[in-house]
Amino acid sequence: MKNPLLDFSTLPHYEEIRNEHIAPAIDELLRDCRAVMNAVKNTSEVPNWQDFVQPMVDVNERLSRAWGQVTHLNAVMNNPELREIYNANLPRVTQYYAELSQDPVLFEKFKQLRTDSAFNNLSQARRKIVENQLRDFRLGGAELSPEDKARFMQIQEELSALSAKFSDNLLDATNAFFLLIENRSELAGIPEDILQAASEAAAKDTLITVPSWKFTLHAPSYLPVMQYADNRSLREQMYRAYTTRASELEVSPDQTVKRDNMPLIEQILRLRQEEAKLLGYDCYAQVSLAPKMAETPQQVLDFLNELAAKARPYAERDLVELRQFAADKLKLTQLEAWDIAYVSEKLRIERYAFSDQEVKQYFPENKVLSGMFGLVETLYGIHISEAEQARNVQRWHQDVRFFDITDGEGDVLGQFYLDLYARPGKRGGAWMDDAVTRRRIEVPEIGRSEIQVPVAYLTCNFSAPVTINGHLRPALFTHDEVITLFHEFGHGLHHLLTQMDELGVSGINGVEWDAVELPSQFMENFCWEWEVLRDMAAHVETGDSLPRTLFDKMLAAKNFQSGLQTLRQIEFALFDMHLHTDFDPLGSETVLQRLDKIRQQVAVIIPPAFHRFPSSFGHIFAGGYAAGYYSYKWAEVLSADAYSLFEENGVGQVVNAKTGERFWHEILAVGGSRPALESFVAFRGREPKIDALLRHHGMVV
Repeated sequence: MKNPLLDFSTLPHYEEIRNEHIAPAIDELLRDCRAVMNAVKNTSEVPNWQDFVQPMVDVNERLSRAWGQVTHLNAVMNNPELREIYNANLPRVTQYYAELSQDPVLFEKFKQLRTDSAFNNLSQARRKIVENQLRDFRLGGAELSPEDKARFMQIQEELSALSAKFSDNLLDATNAFFLLIENRSELAGIPEDILQAASEAAAKDTLITVPSWKFTLHAPSYLPVMQYADNRSLREQMYRAYTTRASELEVSPDQTVKRDNMPLIEQILRLRQEEAKLLGYDCYAQVSLAPKMAETPQQVLDFLNELAAKARPYAERDLVELRQFAADKLKLTQLEAWDIAYVSEKLRIERYAFSDQEVKQYFPENKVLSGMFGLVETLYGIHISEAEQARNVQRWHQDVRFFDITDGEGDVLGQFYLDLYARPGKRGGAWMDDAVTRRRIEVPEIGRSEIQVPVAYLTCNFSAPVTINGHLRPALFTHDEVITLFHEFGHGLHHLLTQMDELGVSGINGVEWDAVELPSQFMENFCWEWEVLRDMAAHVETGDSLPRTLFDKMLAAKNFQSGLQTLRQIEFALFDMHLHTDFDPLGSETVLQRLDKIRQQVAVIIPPAFHRFPSSFGHIFAGGYAAGYYSYKWAEVLSADAYSLFEENGVGQVVNAKTGERFWHEILAVGGSRPALESFVAFRGREPKIDALLRHHGMVV
């Protein structure tokens, strides 16, 4: 049987992959990997790049690509059968990588390679890869005793399983809840397109036998209810369900199902702390920061506390205004957590005379995409189009689209899948991931090497097109969703526009985690430029351009409640850093108590006691942001300062090809081949300053 997971000559064969392909593919790839590892270990030759490093790169990439396809399907088309197979194979893959990072022979050979005189003849990229590899060996436990190595490996496997379970619980809890409303009068205030989507969702559910509206905890359904529903009890119901997902308080139609993530969090923190101690560190945050720009946990905490001090006066002002407006105009003498989004939208409308819903009508999907593509085409001199072979590209869902990025000569630089809409079985949020990474590969058949074209996944959870009055209306994006799309495309460009030919530093590989958000947050800034929005906004019904007066209102409201939003992000980052720095997972203090303590120190809005935020904090318990959530704010300093160089071109001249070319070559192209700070300085001409970030958020006197 031909196994589609073992064919790396083309794009992934998503329409051919079956569950029964997964285990045999992983079996074969792991055998191949271990065979190559044994071969390079058992040679007496002095290690060099071609005979020692390159064979490992080649074989490990095959495993990474195949497992990446399985991981991607588990995230975007999750079902019980696939999940069971994924979770059965995850420990095997985890174990292999743990073995690799601990292998004493490989470690010694890399040290030999580093000290050999030929090391200085390697390219900068290859030298950086070797240095990174030596660091990762130490962080992977290569210097531990045999007993400690065994325990370290066991910890990695347990952490991997716990993180997967955390993610599964969160997805299942989000999917499990729904609220049926049969009386239209209970839905006053909710926009028509949201109601249409809710009506269609109910009609598609074969278990629902009466005309009704079905609301879920997926963002395109949940957020508009919180923002627009006049029905306060409806908002409270949805809020309670959303904020207690995957906790002991979860609101679920099936109360017999237990999806409590809090015990998993406690186990994860204990294991991370034990891992840190084994490696000789005081806390897990030190382990996490070893490959990042920030040098110590205290440096991060100082950065966050300084930013919190600057933001707090603005947040306090925002809250006073919100409470005053709620009392005076909406007769809400007690502002509850489920009122905040609703009251904020009403205040925005009164103060700036526009609503998110009004703006949304000007951002139909194809217009947004063409405008975003047009922006990067101008900045970087490239071309983006739906791939000519797109109809032959296999995809995991009918809504997925496929695009080419070509240069001025028509050569393909990169390709990407675009999966925009929310659906059951798809993990929430938005993300970019790599399907194929650029590198130079030898092709014996033609006697020369070729560049492997990078391929990315861009995944979001926006509202899908809906049928209104018998006509299919394109998907409409809020301005916040446009910003999210630009953010993920920024990550995608970092991966796709790299010029590095070595896998270990190509694209986002090898980039410090607290700098990896620079290109994504940088792209967000363009969503506030008239010269960009005027070309990517047209009314869905009339085709009229976005009125300049409406844009000016949006711009005036840009920093509406920016103090509250900034403090909220800092609260999350401080919670994360303290959990991994000075929180004792074996002590008497609970995770929720530590969160409450941090909120008392920095927050101005304290959520209700039933709120179980940690249970859905997937970034740090099921993602790569443990002791790293601060990266969003850290990198925002870099991105805002980088963008300020574009602003220096003058009003109306921000979209500047000369500056764009410089950004491409000094930031995007170099990947992880040099420290991120060096790349930033090469682009900006100096080290980063916080001034632009504060100015962009309106936090200047």
